[in-house]
Amino acid sequence: METVTATIYFAGGCFWGTEHFFSQVSGVVSTQAGYAQSDVVSPTYRQVCSGSTRAAEAVKVVYDPAVVTLDTLLELYFMAIDPVAVDRQGNDVGTQYRTGIYYTDPAQLPAIEVAMRVEAAAHTAPLAVEVEPVRNFYPAEEYHQHYLDKNPDGYCHIPRRLFEVARRANRISAYVRPDDATLRRTLTPMQYAVTQHNATERPFTGRYWQENRPGVYVDVTTGQPLFVSSDKFDSPCGWPAFSRPVDDGAVRFLHDTSHGLDRIEVRSTGGDAHLGHVFNDGPVESGGMRYCINSAALRFIPLDEMDSAGLSDLKPLVR
Repeated sequence: METVTATIYFAGGCFWGTEHFFSQVSGVVSTQAGYAQSDVVSPTYRQVCSGSTRAAEAVKVVYDPAVVTLDTLLELYFMAIDPVAVDRQGNDVGTQYRTGIYYTDPAQLPAIEVAMRVEAAAHTAPLAVEVEPVRNFYPAEEYHQHYLDKNPDGYCHIPRRLFEVARRANRISAYVRPDDATLRRTLTPMQYAVTQHNATERPFTGRYWQENRPGVYVDVTTGQPLFVSSDKFDSPCGWPAFSRPVDDGAVRFLHDTSHGLDRIEVRSTGGDAHLGHVFNDGPVESGGMRYCINSAALRFIPLDEMDSAGLSDLKPLVR
């Protein structure tokens, strides 16, 4: 069966690093460095550097949505940029180094808008990220293509540790949602209602609201790791509260206007289970976010059981 792909363009400063970063992600079929949103047809690198073309150094990312979601790509993108910097990333300054997300399909826009809202909530300054339909994209000269593969010690404004994050970010294929009959058989009525029908358990009643042992919290439907105890904090909301997910590819976000409210829903990537919502009123010293999660969507694995559960690689995250 032929793979059905989608395309998105990311401007994130020097395209050497941005291209290499996204090429590491499982599910990304191809990447290409080039010039987007140019006022000049087929500009050269020299022309772009002059600032006269209004082109942005960008990367064409072709991906398989069945393997990696746009939500995951957007989460990774915001990890790799300074989203409030204007016409600057790292040591590079100029309009060609501005940040931007250029979409190819209007159906991509809702996910982009949610990602922008989530990111904006973490900053006091306004985001400087353009969001536009792609007007044009011209491939850069050949020596720019996969530059860091050919020059491993070459200049890169993205911290090298993030390349490993990109390689590990997409774990969707390891955690697959069971069929409905299996979920009905293995979950309690509350667990099924929360994860499959977006129900909410009553506050102060959940199993893990006051759980303080070290360990990891996994998706009750698939076993996918979602949160670690080190990122859990006491909150008066009545539900377990976390400052961040264990992995930027562990969760995805949806705009939720149910019950007359305007919220950002949090779902697991592997099982597509409803988990809860995220708010921007968490501890400032931990990033300012509060992932308000239903206990019924989680299963807790204590630190001393993580080895037998195959989660030894996450033990360094548990303090």
